[in-house]
Amino acid sequence: MGDLRYADAGVDIDEGDRAVRLIRESVTATHGPEVLGGIGAFSGLFAFDPLRWKQPVLAASTDSVGTKVKVAIAAARPRGIGVDLVNHCVNDILCCGAEPLFFLDYYATGRLSPEHLAQVVEGAAAACGEAGCALIGGETAELPGLYALGDFDIAGFIVGCVERDEIIDGSRIEVGDALLGLPSSGLHTNGYSLVRHILAEREIGWDAVLPGTAAPIADLLLEPHRSYLAAVRELRSRVEIRGLAHITGGGLLGNLPRILPAGVTARIDRGAWEVPPLFTALETEGGVRADEMWRTFNMGIGMVVVVPAAQAPGAGDDAAGLPLVRLGEIVDLSGGHRVILG
Repeated sequence: MGDLRYADAGVDIDEGDRAVRLIRESVTATHGPEVLGGIGAFSGLFAFDPLRWKQPVLAASTDSVGTKVKVAIAAARPRGIGVDLVNHCVNDILCCGAEPLFFLDYYATGRLSPEHLAQVVEGAAAACGEAGCALIGGETAELPGLYALGDFDIAGFIVGCVERDEIIDGSRIEVGDALLGLPSSGLHTNGYSLVRHILAEREIGWDAVLPGTAAPIADLLLEPHRSYLAAVRELRSRVEIRGLAHITGGGLLGNLPRILPAGVTARIDRGAWEVPPLFTALETEGGVRADEMWRTFNMGIGMVVVVPAAQAPGAGDDAAGLPLVRLGEIVDLSGGHRVILG
């Protein structure tokens, strides 16, 4: 009696301290002179540069990677989850034209493994570095009884900035505008609950190679969520961008309407690009209806860019090394449908 410790209840403070030591280098590598203070403070401090902006508007977003973490756990490959998290959030604020400033993460688990956490944070820090975004803080929560041992979850919080007169909000979209698509790198971070259900029902192992695909299913599912920051920056230097839609949960059908003004429809030519084999294999193996596939997955298109039709040729054939697909056009609202797949 009298010698009970917090660790006996499942929370090890010493391991938490060791985790901070392991992530310190990768986190501080993302810090520029605008980041004040260091790891361990009660808040992250970021010195906003008033000389860089004329009429700054802050853009903020938060997200997770859903049950993709279950695939990472099964494959013992957690690092890419950190990349997924940052790139998803970067893409979300990119849709209004914002440049990322800083990022925070929240990591929760049943029993903390400092090495596991370090891999996730290293991935997040690497993605932040690519985006020129500071990883200025976060939270690590050890929650025995809430998470099963070996399970973890992660969420991200991003803040960016855009000039008021450069905000992209879809309001200028009009009939005749062209729809351009940037390819996804796979499922990104959506639809994994359905995929895991298919694999469990069909008793398909993580090392299996599905028909028509060229790599084990675990490799394809864990391909990192692609960032479109460099591609959109390049496109903005060439053409007027009137709308950007990050194709996440809900697919093209659910995300394109979010940027369309009243009275117009996005008409998409399904033959404009080849749906990657992974999606076709999942549809076949799982017996999933085609319409369910299109409202669940991105089907190979991760970002849609709306530009004036006259400027579409000037967009070029690629942006930052990614091929541009001419997906379709904006037409008058027809039959109440905001997206028409033709």
